[in-house]
Amino acid sequence: MAKRSVALKFSCLLHNRALNNPMDATFRGFPPSIRTPKLSLLCTPFCSTSSSTAVRHLLAELDKEWRLKSMESDLDERVIDVNRTCNDRQNGLEKALSLYEEMVGSGIFPDVVTYSSILYGLCKHGRLSEGKLLLREMGKMGMDPNDVSYSILIDALFKAGKIAEALTTLGHMIVRGSNFDVIACTVLIDGFFKNGQTKEAEYMFCNLYQLNLVPNCITYSVLIDGRCKLGDINGAESALYEMEEKRCVPNVITYSSMINGYVKKGMLHNAFKVLRKMVHQNVMPNIFTYAILLDGSFKAGWQDIGLDIYNKMKQGGIKDNVFILDALMNNLKRSGRMEEAGDLIAKMVSGGLIPDLVNYTTLMDGFLKSGKESSALNLAQEMTSKNIVFDVVAFNVLINGLFKLGKCDTESIYIAMGELGLSPDSATYNTMINGNFKKGNWESALKLWNEMKGRKLVPSAITCNIMISGLCEAGRIEKAIDILKEMVALGFYPTSTTYRILLKVSSKSRRADIILKIHECFVGLHLKVDKDVYNSLICNLCRIGMTRKATVVFKDMKKRGTLADTRTYNALIQGYCISSHLKRAFMTYSSMLSERVSPNIATFNLLLGGLSKAGLICEADDLLSEIRKRGLVPNACTYETLIRGHCKVGNTKESLRFYCEMVIKGFIPRPSTYNVLLGYFSKMGKMGQAKELMNEMQTKGVSPTSSTYDILICGWCKLSKMPDLDMALKVSYRAEAKRLFTEMNDKGFVPCESTVFCISSTFATPGKKADALMLLKNKYKRKRE
Repeated sequence: MAKRSVALKFSCLLHNRALNNPMDATFRGFPPSIRTPKLSLLCTPFCSTSSSTAVRHLLAELDKEWRLKSMESDLDERVIDVNRTCNDRQNGLEKALSLYEEMVGSGIFPDVVTYSSILYGLCKHGRLSEGKLLLREMGKMGMDPNDVSYSILIDALFKAGKIAEALTTLGHMIVRGSNFDVIACTVLIDGFFKNGQTKEAEYMFCNLYQLNLVPNCITYSVLIDGRCKLGDINGAESALYEMEEKRCVPNVITYSSMINGYVKKGMLHNAFKVLRKMVHQNVMPNIFTYAILLDGSFKAGWQDIGLDIYNKMKQGGIKDNVFILDALMNNLKRSGRMEEAGDLIAKMVSGGLIPDLVNYTTLMDGFLKSGKESSALNLAQEMTSKNIVFDVVAFNVLINGLFKLGKCDTESIYIAMGELGLSPDSATYNTMINGNFKKGNWESALKLWNEMKGRKLVPSAITCNIMISGLCEAGRIEKAIDILKEMVALGFYPTSTTYRILLKVSSKSRRADIILKIHECFVGLHLKVDKDVYNSLICNLCRIGMTRKATVVFKDMKKRGTLADTRTYNALIQGYCISSHLKRAFMTYSSMLSERVSPNIATFNLLLGGLSKAGLICEADDLLSEIRKRGLVPNACTYETLIRGHCKVGNTKESLRFYCEMVIKGFIPRPSTYNVLLGYFSKMGKMGQAKELMNEMQTKGVSPTSSTYDILICGWCKLSKMPDLDMALKVSYRAEAKRLFTEMNDKGFVPCESTVFCISSTFATPGKKADALMLLKNKYKRKRE
């Protein structure tokens, strides 16, 4: 029994190591008295990694260590059979099962290690029902499953989301007297975390010592990983500290989990600190560690650091895998460099890497988002030809992209999914519902909503938000409110995001009664009406000029004990400025100060906008002084407001001074700001300065708008009609107007009526101006239509 126990433990050790790198497995220390049938059991775990080299390495080590003579003749033929199965990744499990049946048929009864190896293979390939049958068969063969056998099945059941079955199997394990050790507990902790049962996972870990069990490195790693994935970085740090205090040495998985937690939180400096720590402790990062850091660096915009990590990985002799490929492709996808992404995957394939479904899905998503529909469809065909089976996620990516391009409909989705043997999930319905709303088919979207519930698929909060937004856009506010009520009935409590969606869309109707009705609905459903909700309501009412009703809501907000903040006051100030009630806007500003709510630059920009609109430019300059006294820094909006204000009252010198100050401080003016200055130059006949400004505008990468061309064309046309103008200058000015008009037309812009009139009156032959004007008007009328 002692020898059997040692063989079992060592076989399990090899099985675990084979999952990472079989060539790293250590074969020394194995008892020489183990008979050759056991060798087949030791080789079996390597089937999962398809490494015939590892099997040969094992045999060579055994020969060297134990000096076995004539091993080839003494080995059971099944060792060679197992060796052969290692060369076939696709059929390795089937061959192992065939070998198992042959063993039983020959009267050689497998031991618990063989059963556990086969059980692992079945569970790994998702064949749980066969795995459960195998466990029962062990009992019929008089073989009691051990803690390893049970742990393999329990782990697989948890991963499949079958929590009840996993716990039932645990109960059978305990009843049958199997050793409930730290491995089984670790499997339970991991399973609870993966299924979102955090309290149960934490409870199990806290009670380990009461069960006389000591957590090992794997247990702590599972705990740290679970806490990191929940965003509990402090808890993960605490577990790592406790682990080190108890002299339980962290391994690469422990540190990688910690790094992953920091990266997900955007704490990259902490992640690299852990990397340095692990290297200092001679724990070398593996490919998964590099993949996490690579992806995190790229997402944070740290391109150079990301490439440096990749180069270090390559220098360390670590080969690319599908995770590294996905991190590199996601980076290229984010920046729209899809041709490079396609070249990258081709290069990796030529280097021997086989991309997986996730890699292809990432590439397909990138093609669709960049509008390269044909490339995405070609890729989908390539996946089919390579027998890469679409899953629901890949399919959802494809249909979502096609829906956005208007190349897909609901009926074709159902047919395609049926052919692939897939069933639509919540994400599929979200895509179809959203696509139908965008096409204006709100009735079809509502039908899909009902169909989704009929299929027992529970709509998510995202689905509800899509429905509410779409129905509001379609003007079906009552139905949107019905969905809101259903949402509450389903157990989803709408957030301030849902509320904002409702208000934003409903405010387009410019009907305060609808906006207030939605608010009353929220209150009536006893939903949380917090500061965000109140601010959204006040902002939407003020935006449509309903400041009186917004003030009523503001008073109700204060009455209910919700404190107003800067956003609240800014909304009211904006409302008063829009309705030209400057006095009330400044009274609100005074109230804001008396309530000790600090104004921000947006507050002052709103007030400056109100003063500039009213032509009170001196007061605007005084307010600018107050901004600077308060230590606030003017932003682009501040400068643009002042430029417009000074131009409006003819203070060109001040406008240009603010423009120069704005550019010196690194702000790039918007086209509308340039148009204000160009409009002034055009009006004053200073077209030379206007041309210089237009060139500067394009140099800074600011694209001219239709209004830009309208202003300049009219300016050059008017200048060319100046009396006593030199003929050469007249020809030159008209040539410039004609050039701009052609450029405007090439860019697809439609000139305004003033521009059409200027062009016709400038270029038409005498007596034909009316005909030319009519011809141009008709031409551009058709374009507008």
